[in-house]
This record gives sequence, structure tokens and C-alpha cells, in this order.
Amino acid sequence: MVDAGRITEEFRRLVSFDAPSFEEREIAGYLKKKLKSLGLSITEDAAAKELRKEDRSRRNTASNIYAKLPGTKVGEPVLFSAHLDTVSPGIGKKAIVRPDGTITSAGDTVLGADDVSGLTAILEALTVIREQNLPHPDIEILLTVAEEPYCSGSRFIEYERLTAKRGYVLDLTGPIGTAAIKAPSILSVEAVVKGHAAHAGFEPEKGINALTITATALTKIRTGRVRKDLTVNFGTIQGGTGKNIVPAEVITRGEIRSTNGRLALTEAERIRKVFREAAESYHGTVQVFITEHVRAYSVPKQTKTVRMYQKAVSEALRCTTPECIVTYGGSDANRLNEHGIETIVVACGMQNCHSTQESTTVEDLTRAASIVLALMTQ
Repeated sequence: MVDAGRITEEFRRLVSFDAPSFEEREIAGYLKKKLKSLGLSITEDAAAKELRKEDRSRRNTASNIYAKLPGTKVGEPVLFSAHLDTVSPGIGKKAIVRPDGTITSAGDTVLGADDVSGLTAILEALTVIREQNLPHPDIEILLTVAEEPYCSGSRFIEYERLTAKRGYVLDLTGPIGTAAIKAPSILSVEAVVKGHAAHAGFEPEKGINALTITATALTKIRTGRVRKDLTVNFGTIQGGTGKNIVPAEVITRGEIRSTNGRLALTEAERIRKVFREAAESYHGTVQVFITEHVRAYSVPKQTKTVRMYQKAVSEALRCTTPECIVTYGGSDANRLNEHGIETIVVACGMQNCHSTQESTTVEDLTRAASIVLALMTQ
């Protein structure tokens, strides 16, 4: 029922928009016009205004888009969501369709299948519904901005605009038919260690080495997969003014992920304690800032949201065993679940994301659109 040729052209068109995080205005304008042409009503929130308050340079950011197609049959409203932004390098993207149906970038940018594949699936399903006048319940669409930097745009979702109590976020890598029903809390940790500067050759005794304090703390913090459901990583460290100067300040940044939100917070507090003890032992000071970006969720397999997805996959792909997985990536589904909209994340045709080797296939895009169509018309 879906049209592979039309899907491919729509995908190429959407890829052509430059849409790095906080610069989604152009693609947002196109999508609003497209959704209106398909009979949906459109509203926006204040995300653009709020994001610009945080950083005045974000002049080309857009707001989250809410679209609704009134139902033509009795049924519960259902929500579909995808995000507008892409990671870097993402300026000048071009989708190249290979003879075997594989779609890649030219090799100097990401492709943007994350999340253009999700946008394409939603548009194609809505197009088929309009063309064939297929009966459907109320369909709600949420297109978010600035998802890539820890779901920044979805902080400003206005939930009173949404009536659906179950939803599907099109934003997952992996085989089509896969859905993530469990995802982690993601916390950032920033430790600002302060010592005292001194000349390392003439009077090192007068200094307090912030780097030594930091190193002492890090040797007492286990990183990597700390346990089955907990990962810890420190990825950046900066500080010091010269190799002959005792460093007065060192800033270390990392993150914690766990599908057990309470465990993630407990680990963050343990790390805070380790840094404080190290600072005190050298007579320095430390501030540890902990930010919870998204909160863990788990949607049981027996829920209607999962069962309807399994049914849609069976109908669209003639497959009775869709795979439900745990992901360690965050998405806007974390926020939707936190606010009472039971949501899972659906694979939509993206491989090797966040790299210049990112790819998809015409077949995967077509299969993803078929699943979304089945979900919209159940």
C-alpha cells in the first residue's frame, strides 16, 4: 500500500535540509506545510523562545510541532513522534541511492536517517490514509527539536496539547520490527576541582594541585559497565595554565546511565562523595554538578502499546515475532513516559548513526512506513 518510490524521494528531500540541533527552522517550515496539505491541524509551543533564552545565538531554532488528524472511526487516540535535528557533520547532506537500494551520504557528512527515516515513515503513512480514505482513530503527531543534545527540545512539550495515552517514537536503530520497551536514566556529572596555583619549580609547596585531586578521585571511581544495568564514563578533562604551574582548577565531565533510575542517582551521589573526600585530603575544594537529562522507563510487554505494535508488525511484515529490546540510548520517549504517555521507540531504518558511514535502505524505509500505517489504522 505504501509507495517505495515516493518514500525514497521524500527521504531525499528531507535529507537535503540543513537541520543541526537548534537550527531546525527550515525543515520545520517544510513539514508544517506538508502536514497541512495532508489535512492535519498544526500548532506549536514556546520551545524556540525558551531555547533562545538559554543561548541567544540559537536564532534559527524552531518550536516543537503538534499536528492532529481527526479520527474517522471510534478508537483511542494514538501519538507518533520523531525529531527534526541531526548531529554533526550535517551541513550539505545529500542522500545517494545505490543500485542495490542502499542509501548513504556522500561520505563527508552524516546521512541524517536519524531521524529523517522516522519523519518519512510518518508522512508516507498519512499520505496513504488520505489517498485511500482509510478509517483511523485520532492521530496525533509530535515533531521535536534539539533531541540530539539530551532531548533538550522536549523539555518544553506542552502536554495539554496531547490527548493520546499511548505513543510510538520513530527513532531507533536496528532491524525493522524491533522496538525498545526499556531505556535508561541519563545523568551528567561535572566536577569542578579547585586548588591553588604556584610555580612548580620555585615554590610547589605553596600550591594545591587540582589535577592530583582529580586523579585521586578518578582512581577510586569504577568506569565502564559497572554492573549489568549501570554504566559510568568520564570523557573530558580540562584545566591548568602551563606545565610549570601547579594547576588551580580542573574540570572533569562524565555521565551515568542506568535502566534503574534510583541506582543512577545513588551512583551520582557516591561519585560526589569520592570527589569531596579527595579534595579534602589535599586541602582543596570541589563542586560536583549532577544533571538528570532523562528518566528511565519500562513498558511491560503485556501492555496495549506493545501488543498493538506486535500486531502491526505481524500485519505489515507477515512476521509474528517482533523483537522487544532494552536500549541504553535516551529519546523523547523517556519524557513522554515520564508524563504519563505510555511510549515505546520503534526501529525505522537507520544504521551506523552519528557517523559519516550512516545508511539506510529503500526496503527498510518502506517496511517502517508499512508498520506506521498499520498502527495508525488499527
